[in-house]
Amino acid sequence: MKIWLRWMAVALLAGMLGGCGYNEFQNKDEQVKAAWGEVVNQYQRRADLIPNLVNTVKGYASHEKETLESVTRARAAATSFQITPEVLNDPQAFQKFQQVQGELSGALSRLMAVSENYPNLKADASFRDLQSQLEGTENRITVARQRYIAAVRDYNVLARSFPTNLTAMMFNYEVKPSFTVENERAISNAPTVNFGK
Repeated sequence: MKIWLRWMAVALLAGMLGGCGYNEFQNKDEQVKAAWGEVVNQYQRRADLIPNLVNTVKGYASHEKETLESVTRARAAATSFQITPEVLNDPQAFQKFQQVQGELSGALSRLMAVSENYPNLKADASFRDLQSQLEGTENRITVARQRYIAAVRDYNVLARSFPTNLTAMMFNYEVKPSFTVENERAISNAPTVNFGK
């Protein structure tokens, strides 16, 4: 009878340890870190394209100094932001990262809009190549962010669901921040399309 009780105790303990989710937290946390690494890589790729793009535009549109400086400042802010693993667990730092990347996206959008006023620039092969690379990188950023959002969602569901939320509390696994849309009101309005040109 004692042997049977020992085996039952071992089985119960193994079941409790297996059901606590500790190993699943490790798995999900690594998935979030990997997805985050891809987001950072794509943002860095975009930042690396910007100096060549600015120099190409400068050659054709040198009097667009304010726009060019805006892009340069936004790039400097984005690349000077310290991206550490702690950013994933600090909502304020994550929001700051998202803000500097958003400012860079806005500055690049203004630069692309300015380029529309310069037919010679639009015809330049280097500019078209850089523009194409930038568009591809923006698509990669979107995909990387989507993967990160999915990884964070899975992690956060695990951290908030019973009984694994008990393990999360015990080992201090906090809910991780995810990307948000900065100006939700602006994107809820349909864009104006003008085929007049």
